[in-house]
Amino acid sequence: MRLSTRIAIMVGAVVPLLVVAAGWVLVGLVGRDLHAQADRRLGERAQGVASAARGLLRAASNDRPRAEQARQRKLFTAALDIGIRLTGPDGTVMDGPQPDASVRLPAGTGHPVTVHSRGQTWRALTVPVTTGRPGVTGTLWLFSPESARQAQIQLVRGRVITVALLAAPLSAALAWALAAGASRPLRRLQQRTSGLDPHTSAARLEHTPTRITEVDDLAHTLQTFLARYDEQAARTAEALATARSFAAAASHELRTPLMSMQTNLDILDAFHDLDPADRAETVDDLRRGHARLLGLLVMLRALAQGDLVEADAFASVDLADLADAAVSDLRRTHPEAEVLFEGAPGLTVHGWQPGLRSMLDNLLTNSLTHGRSADGRAQVAVRLRADRDSGTTPTVVLTVDDQGPGVPPEQRQTVFRRFHRRADSPGAGLGLTLVAQQVDLHRAQLRVLDGPGGMGTRFEIAFPIAQPDRTTVGVPQHRDWLSDTDRRG
Repeated sequence: MRLSTRIAIMVGAVVPLLVVAAGWVLVGLVGRDLHAQADRRLGERAQGVASAARGLLRAASNDRPRAEQARQRKLFTAALDIGIRLTGPDGTVMDGPQPDASVRLPAGTGHPVTVHSRGQTWRALTVPVTTGRPGVTGTLWLFSPESARQAQIQLVRGRVITVALLAAPLSAALAWALAAGASRPLRRLQQRTSGLDPHTSAARLEHTPTRITEVDDLAHTLQTFLARYDEQAARTAEALATARSFAAAASHELRTPLMSMQTNLDILDAFHDLDPADRAETVDDLRRGHARLLGLLVMLRALAQGDLVEADAFASVDLADLADAAVSDLRRTHPEAEVLFEGAPGLTVHGWQPGLRSMLDNLLTNSLTHGRSADGRAQVAVRLRADRDSGTTPTVVLTVDDQGPGVPPEQRQTVFRRFHRRADSPGAGLGLTLVAQQVDLHRAQLRVLDGPGGMGTRFEIAFPIAQPDRTTVGVPQHRDWLSDTDRRG
């Protein structure tokens, strides 16, 4: 059922009820006004009738029949259209419409009361009549019939019912017309949205404000819903692409070490009397192959996590504490290396802590592996500082220096490509790719420079300092580091 029809039915049902309720109140007010008018009329008429009644009682007490008849005519004339009943020492006289004589009348109350007789209703006023003579007193009743007033009330009641019956269809029709006009923007919105199918079409809702709050709010809600659907659909597609890339990269890169391990296993199985030195070399090759497989899977998983991480995983991270922990772990696992760290605490960035730690670990491992000096000595220097002078946004600058042969300028873009590594590198060629991915994920700036004094390599990364009074920039919408081999970061 359409909204306009529902509104018409509701209005068509409610309006007559309101009319009847208002009419019931109106009938009560009209009846009260008619009663008050009749009571005032009785009170006004009582003054003139009481004077004629006193004259009639005096004439009756003087035993003057002709004067008594004249006074009685005067009494009846003064009463006009109301009924009167006068009771005195010599009997009762009555004239005009009034209750049956057998009906018990109320004693003098000083104000009109209601009297019922044979299905009729009267307003009765009792007036004591005194003449100033001893023993010559009486009681005067004045009666006003309620039939005329009841007829008027019934007429008002009938008109109220007539108005209620007429108001039902008229109000329903008017409400339907108004509701149809008011809901027209909603119908237009429904027509525009009925053809939208996010599964089959890229078309989205175009809405022009109608100045109708409910319609504009509903359109905004639909647009927000569709935008979130598109975002989630894109993230789902990226997740599927990441999963496919993970499987493809793993199957491609694991083939060679697995075949090498299979060859070594075949040698150990076929030659039981293998020379101990050759056996030890074969087992060592197996260990290196196993380590490479494990490292490759760990790197691929880290890349996949970086491509799929959401903005709600980000929080304030003290980069100095994180770097200090990474340096401490490197010193423990490589006690022969000289690892220096310099940085003040409190350098906070808005970031993903697992990703930042992975970035630091891979930077340090890369510098330790490829940054040895000519005499084989490994020295890595890590520094953190705040840069509040350059540019408009304050940054935290991380530098990692080594004493190795350095990176030629023409190769400083390619070292971050996936699976790019030197021939003598023991790694999987994904460490610097992970570094570039995290730099991009944290909206940072990465540069490869010459080391201090022109010796070695310096990796410099500038992170925006977390600003508590500013809205943090979200993660990049599209991330394809695992699937795109040409990405640098």
